[in-house]
Amino acid sequence: MFGLFKSNPTKKMRKQYDAILEKAMNAQRNGDIKTYSSLTAQSEKLWKEIETLEKNTQGT
Repeated sequence: MFGLFKSNPTKKMRKQYDAILEKAMNAQRNGDIKTYSSLTAQSEKLWKEIETLEKNTQGT
């Protein structure tokens, strides 16, 4: 019943993930492949953290 009032820990992380992907897309469009690849690596790392948190919260 009170789970309704709990904040979603991954909500903020998903917004950050989306922002990183958008920056990566813009870097790729501008031809800055080095920045694109580093931002893509950051986003993949963040996505793995999100998946891990979601798996842990699904179990409880």
